[in-house]
Amino acid sequence: MNGDKRLIVALDVHSMEKVQQLVEQLGDSVNYYKVGMELFYSVGSQVITYLRQQNKDIFLDLKLHDIPNTVGQGLASLTELGANMLNVHASGGFTMMQTAAKAVKNKAEQMNVCPPKLIAVTVLTSMNQEEWSTLGFDSDLSEQVVHLAKLAQKAGLDGVVASPQEAKQIRAACGNDFIIVTPGIRPSGAAINDQSRIATPAGALLNGANHLVIGRPITGVTDPRQAAEDILKEMRDYSHE
Repeated sequence: MNGDKRLIVALDVHSMEKVQQLVEQLGDSVNYYKVGMELFYSVGSQVITYLRQQNKDIFLDLKLHDIPNTVGQGLASLTELGANMLNVHASGGFTMMQTAAKAVKNKAEQMNVCPPKLIAVTVLTSMNQEEWSTLGFDSDLSEQVVHLAKLAQKAGLDGVVASPQEAKQIRAACGNDFIIVTPGIRPSGAAINDQSRIATPAGALLNGANHLVIGRPITGVTDPRQAAEDILKEMRDYSHE
């Protein structure tokens, strides 16, 4: 059985031993993994090498946010690692995102490979309207998410990271070819943890998400494979409705 690539499992661990244990437990039920800051800063690029050897797709989630040239050069280096998807913070601005997109495309052309997808983080899913307001923003959080998604699309990016609650608005604003990756997915009965803007797997797909990033509800339980299979079943059931 080949895993449904709409499901991306977050490897929010800090050792190669734990990575290998999870990947072996999940087997062919999961084909797509997210490598974030905790893991990448702990073990470096060896985790990318390992996952590629296992024929897994990789979302390298480092959320670059700096001046345009620095982000462009950083992404050019990351493109060499062979991940399938990279990301930046949309709040870095239009010029930064445009520079990032060009850098990834140019590096991939030099390497004669298919460029990784480049997506932008809109507003972190841990943030709610109240916290958004403490930053001095008067705008509605969901409106800002859609605005940033449209800006990312204009800059030449392939999609965004956004909460499932804004996915429907983004899909309407940016069309069907725009990638929407949604963290904050919690199966029924799962702990919310530090997420604020959440949805169930079926709810996120219904709202237009392409990929669901799920971590602790799979990696933090006794039987990760069974948890993944249960989520995949919910996703398949939604697709057949």
